[in-house]
Amino acid sequence: MKQALVVRGGWDGHQPIETTDIFIPFLEQNGFKVRIENSPAIYADAEFMACVDLIQQTNTMNTIEKEEFAGLQAAIVNGTGFGGWHGGIVDSYRNSSDYLQMLGGQFASHPGKLPEERIDGQSDNFVPFTVNMTDLGKAHPITSDLSDFDLVTEQYWILHDDYNDVLATTTQKVRSGDPWSREITSPAIWTRNWGKGKIFVTTCGHNLEVVLDKNVRTVIERGLLWASR
Repeated sequence: MKQALVVRGGWDGHQPIETTDIFIPFLEQNGFKVRIENSPAIYADAEFMACVDLIQQTNTMNTIEKEEFAGLQAAIVNGTGFGGWHGGIVDSYRNSSDYLQMLGGQFASHPGKLPEERIDGQSDNFVPFTVNMTDLGKAHPITSDLSDFDLVTEQYWILHDDYNDVLATTTQKVRSGDPWSREITSPAIWTRNWGKGKIFVTTCGHNLEVVLDKNVRTVIERGLLWASR
């Protein structure tokens, strides 16, 4: 059997247990033995990490120790796949610039509703937006038969570089009162090769409702299988 490692935790608002529980049976059905850990401490276990084919991480607003990151990166460089969604992967370890470089993208913001529309809850950050497939995405096995799709949830503004293979994007509009004066396009789905390993990221997946969206769930399932060793 292949070995999958699910590392979950961090901010409860992203429902790390509930969202990862959706995909564990899927991984098992696809031939993975799944181990669950509640912190990145396992990354420092070199003996175990050498046997891991896929890491699925959902660990928002947490930190990583130097030896933990070193173990994570070594595994990926040697062929372990790494994948995840939303803040569980792009807002995980701001204390490590090396992690941000390896991943290729960092959460910057999710501009939400206008002040007069806010009700002081998570939904203040939920806005309607479109995920647009790129030409690469239209030909990639993760997204090849998917069309552009709409969501109402957090729209991530991502700091990123051009080493990413971007499969889909999303564009922040210019609105009255916002400090930016032109539209900003961020990657919404991307892959990245790091050593022998493959990395898969989607910024969609704020909570259980979003990962259950048929398009988002399809992207995540395909992305995890694609990234695996």
